[in-house]
Amino acid sequence: MNTLFMLLIRERRKMQISNIGFWESWRRSQIISRRRVWAQMGEALSSLLPWRHTLHIIEGRFGVGVKSYFVFLRYLVHLNLLHCALIWGFILGPTTFYGRGHNSGNDSVLDFFLGSGYLDRSPVFYGFYTRGSLDLLCLNTPLLYLAGILTILLLSLIMVVRRTTVGYKHTWMLGKRYSMNVSYKIFCGWDFTIQDPAAAALKHSFIRNDLKLFLEEQSFSLRAAQRTLGHKIRLHLLRFILNLLVLSLLGGAFYLIYFSTKTSQNESEHYWLVSLVLQYLPPITITFVNLVLPHIFRKISSFEDYSFTTQVNTTLVRSIFLKLASLGIYLFFVTDVISGIKCENKFGREMYKLCIFNFLATFCATFLLNYPRKLLQEKYPTSLLARLLGKQHFLIPFNVLDLVYSQTVCWVGVYYCPLLPLIATVTLGATFYVKKFSVLRCCVAEQRMFRASTSSVLFHFMLLLGLLMAAATLGFNLYLYPYWSSCGPFGNGQTVFNVTEDCVDKLPSAAETTIRYLASEAFALPLILAEIIIFTSYVSRRRANQKAIERLKDMLVMSSSDKRFLVKQHTTMLRRRKITNRVHSAEDAPLSH
Repeated sequence: MNTLFMLLIRERRKMQISNIGFWESWRRSQIISRRRVWAQMGEALSSLLPWRHTLHIIEGRFGVGVKSYFVFLRYLVHLNLLHCALIWGFILGPTTFYGRGHNSGNDSVLDFFLGSGYLDRSPVFYGFYTRGSLDLLCLNTPLLYLAGILTILLLSLIMVVRRTTVGYKHTWMLGKRYSMNVSYKIFCGWDFTIQDPAAAALKHSFIRNDLKLFLEEQSFSLRAAQRTLGHKIRLHLLRFILNLLVLSLLGGAFYLIYFSTKTSQNESEHYWLVSLVLQYLPPITITFVNLVLPHIFRKISSFEDYSFTTQVNTTLVRSIFLKLASLGIYLFFVTDVISGIKCENKFGREMYKLCIFNFLATFCATFLLNYPRKLLQEKYPTSLLARLLGKQHFLIPFNVLDLVYSQTVCWVGVYYCPLLPLIATVTLGATFYVKKFSVLRCCVAEQRMFRASTSSVLFHFMLLLGLLMAAATLGFNLYLYPYWSSCGPFGNGQTVFNVTEDCVDKLPSAAETTIRYLASEAFALPLILAEIIIFTSYVSRRRANQKAIERLKDMLVMSSSDKRFLVKQHTTMLRRRKITNRVHSAEDAPLSH
């Protein structure tokens, strides 16, 4: 039957080729060839991505949700590598070739943790980048510095928005409207090209995790449909009370961060260890709050009777608000405290300490808490402490929040600490191996699975919020404290605004008029109108595509019903033919006698 079907397709294609002509046929074959080449190139490039084999192992053992965390981490590593290239091209490279020498001073080992001493005079911080010998009117260190930072923020915005919209489109198409065909997963989900036993075991795990996810969602939908009116009222009242509890915990956390920030700015003389603890008191407080409260939020969400995927996303939303709000409050108090200081190296050092301490907290939590806990469960599984602690699971919301927090700190501090993307690349790369050890060695798979598509969109949306927060912080500081610096590229009374103003004044009249018009309020009205038109066209296109998708779904339903009808007709005809044959056989039997 299949051979006959393939022959019919080939004959039909030959007839189409004879009807469209030689040149049209050649053009179509070239298009198909180019698509194949691009597909093969895409597969070759994807095979070059780092940690590909590790991601397959993690997906097979823990599901696609845990894998999405590591994919997100790899994406952040690539993003920071791109930032490093831009920093070198715009800032570090010109300063290296045209910069001036810097004095040495008394250094100590603590300078690495405090960001002082030799680090304060190194390319790590803002104060290192002076104008140097590259001092042309429209090609100088201040303009290159500003162009590099703005390019990083703009490119990050484009990439994060693109990933968010693409993920949302995929989720919208395959979210609530998507119903997994279980028979397809069972009978057609196997890859018959697999020959390696390890790969076969991984594929078994993929299919099993998909089926567990489907059964979990179906079970919750059935329970939600059986709720009575009284049950729904009690449930909404309980959720309201629990949300009030969440707001109270957030308020207490914010006050604790405020108190630690005020205490850390005490300039009294202390023993070096006490001084080090005081310097790191705000990062310690923020890390403690971000470590404890998300677990409390997770317990609270378990009482709200959501599906497991919704529980994960609810905990993510609450925890990301905690992380970003705590960071925002810390930045506000730090800016208020150091507003009288005339060099941004102080602000850069605070961001540097946040980045370093966040990685140290991740490292210590894995090797000083999680790994000893795993050893205790292996050697003394029946002990009281092992039973109280229970088995470890890889908590996706909290680990993703750590990544978003780290990247937000990197974006906030990149203006004041230009080498922070390089530090973030190193720490994120090390975090991948630390988390890989934690997952494969210390954790067990979750019994309840969740769909990773919606959470992946939420990951990038939270990253977008962090980027917007970083841009708002930078704009706030540049606007309110234009003369904040007596060091760096904008020293000697210069600001971001008057440096660009001097360059624009020396441009040709046509270019100067164009730039001033683009920066004026008169350009705002046509820009807003153009945005409204573009937005309206995209909304109209979305609605048209939605209607087209619904029609295609109806056509698929009709096609499947037609197929079932034809199968029934065919079965009926076969039964009638068998009955007719039996009747004829019964009639022919007496004649033969």
